[in-house]
This record gives sequence, structure tokens and C-alpha cells, in this order.
Amino acid sequence: MNHAPQLYTSYQQLLEKSNVMLRLATEGLWEELIATEMDYVSAVQKLAQLTQQVAPSSVVQEQLRPLLRSILNNESEVKRLLQIRMDELAKLVGQSSIQKSVLNTYSRQGGHVLVPQDNLDISH
Repeated sequence: MNHAPQLYTSYQQLLEKSNVMLRLATEGLWEELIATEMDYVSAVQKLAQLTQQVAPSSVVQEQLRPLLRSILNNESEVKRLLQIRMDELAKLVGQSSIQKSVLNTYSRQGGHVLVPQDNLDISH
């Protein structure tokens, strides 16, 4: 049985899914990206199983190469955008930790604000 058409179709579908993921990452739709990622991983697993059943010929591999290159480029860009987002979140968490530390320190002082007072003992 010739699996080449099915394999090519599966790669095209995977490319479409990776295009959607890239669009979501570019638009900063992180929750939607995470939801889509599970479907993408499942499609990759199915494709791997299909490829293991019947190894594609060199002609089919050559036809699949541009699709695979696009998929890998999309994955790379999604990872880059995710890293930027993770850095942003780490920065926000760091700022939040500093704010929490300041608030904890302030609350341990009983809410009293320590400010310099005019020295009333000094004669004019």
C-alpha cells in the first residue's frame, strides 16, 4: 500500500497547525496557544507512527523536505516568542517578589512610617 499521499497530507496538516500556533504566539494569545499545542503534539505523534510503519522513499522525502523545513522554522519562532514571554513573566514575578518583600518589611514595623523629625531641642 502506498502511504505517500497520506503522509504528504499529514505533513500539510501539521504545517497548518504549526502556522496557527505561530500566529497565536505572535499575537500573544498564550492560553489559546497552549490549548492548540496538545493537538499539535498528537499530530506529530501520529505522523511519527505513520512514518515508522512505512519508511518514505527518497522521492517522497524530497517532496516532504520543504514542508518539514517550514514546520521546523515555525517551531523555532514559536520557541523564541515563548522565551521572550517567559522572560517577561520572570521579570514580573521578580518585581512582585520585591514588592512583597517591601510590604512585609513595612508591616513588621507596625505600619509606622519612619521619617526624620525636626529637632525641637536646638535653639534658634
